[in-house]
Amino acid sequence: MTGAEQLIATAVAGGVDVCFANPGTTEMPLVAALDRVPGMRAVLGLFEGVCTGAADGYARMTGTPAMTLLHLGPGLANGLANLHNARRAHSPVVNVIGDHATWHLAADAPLTSDIVSLARPMSGWVRATTSPAALAADMSDAIEAALAPPGQVATLIVPADCQWEHGGAAQPRTPATRTPVASDTIAKAATLLRGSRSVALLLGGSGLGLRGLTAAARIAAATGCTLFSETFPARLERGAGIPAPLRLPYFPEQALAALTGTTTLLLAGAPLPVAMFGYPGVPSRLVPEGCAVTTIARVDEDVSAALEHLADALDAPTHPPMPNATKSLALPTGALTPASVGAVLAALQPEGAIIVDESATSGGPYGDLASAARPHTVLGLTGGAIGHGFPTATGAAIACPDRRVIALQADGSGLYTVQALWTQAREGLNVTTLVCANRLYRILQMEAARAGADTKAGNTRALTELAPPAIEWTALARGFGVPGTQVTTAEALATELRRALATPGPQLIEMVL
Repeated sequence: MTGAEQLIATAVAGGVDVCFANPGTTEMPLVAALDRVPGMRAVLGLFEGVCTGAADGYARMTGTPAMTLLHLGPGLANGLANLHNARRAHSPVVNVIGDHATWHLAADAPLTSDIVSLARPMSGWVRATTSPAALAADMSDAIEAALAPPGQVATLIVPADCQWEHGGAAQPRTPATRTPVASDTIAKAATLLRGSRSVALLLGGSGLGLRGLTAAARIAAATGCTLFSETFPARLERGAGIPAPLRLPYFPEQALAALTGTTTLLLAGAPLPVAMFGYPGVPSRLVPEGCAVTTIARVDEDVSAALEHLADALDAPTHPPMPNATKSLALPTGALTPASVGAVLAALQPEGAIIVDESATSGGPYGDLASAARPHTVLGLTGGAIGHGFPTATGAAIACPDRRVIALQADGSGLYTVQALWTQAREGLNVTTLVCANRLYRILQMEAARAGADTKAGNTRALTELAPPAIEWTALARGFGVPGTQVTTAEALATELRRALATPGPQLIEMVL
């Protein structure tokens, strides 16, 4: 077998059976191997950022890596923004990057670049293969590295000659498991919860799954502590009957206000909260003065088990109260606003939906209502690099074909990776996209105002408005093969959303706000 064939065989044996690809000349042996070696589904993305974002969404829903296949340094560079989000989400992703033949690198051809240096900032593991005999073993190492708790991006650079020449075989590695939290750490946390007068428990990582949330609700029932979730969770289970921690606000002043009076902050799978940006006179660390911080479980540890052990140590009730278990949601009427959009979506989304949230400023009201919606999964913008919504929804739909994916998408960030609609159409994916078309970079206007700028001034306005000309989202969607419609009222949105959710395949609804 060629090195390329051995690489694909090793990937399939290691549980990697989806490849999001935008290949070029240096990857053609791998493309051929995808046909010669059974077991790998190849999915074409029209832009590398679609491939990397889709791999992120796939990993968040399955816990296993997909493979990306990208062309040299520039191809990798086009995918780096969504690899940044994947890194912050601790998503296991295996990038395979083609490179020039080893003997051709010295020629310094136009596409030659330092791929290792490009890969390293967004990858927890990087290796450049040096021989065809090592290629399969390198791929096995990459999969093992990607799955190392809590999950990371692993990038393998593969010269073309290592792909086409005869390669050696390799066996899949056994990935490491999450480390259990020490019993004395649990005992210390229990003492703090019993003895401190105002405790907040900040949840992140696997602590935002059903096991972790249920255990956290038990702890809150026993101690009265306040539950928070990190601001941008990689994956959060939400809905009626599921514990609903407060989301730590985005703006630092609001986050500090939410934590005011807290004397002890316990971290379970979440990092120390910090401001997204630095502002004059505002601290970077979002911890009130005098508040003690203790880590119960790191993100690479078994967060859910640690929370369960802590609940048991506190003799917490086995079945804590679950909020909003029977609350019904009314459909609004009238003009579309962020509030009415959120109300319609929360009322109509099906049970088991996957909500990919890149709604930015328009999605706040939905977040407030989602705890009363039918049980669902939310995938957030972990790293703040916009353009994750369309691709992450694509990967989530491939990972979970039996679940409806709903992308709540801001219009400005959606334009970064709108090409993902074509992949959704080609693959027949059950993705319903709701575009929040306020025709603004509204978050930038808010930040400009915070910085003292006049948002109506010429250049500031020119750089934060998306009209004129108005972007025709329905035309864009149809051009990529996705049916699209535009709505301007809450009643029309409810009608179109019901229709879209009942129709197989991708749909797009432009909501003019």
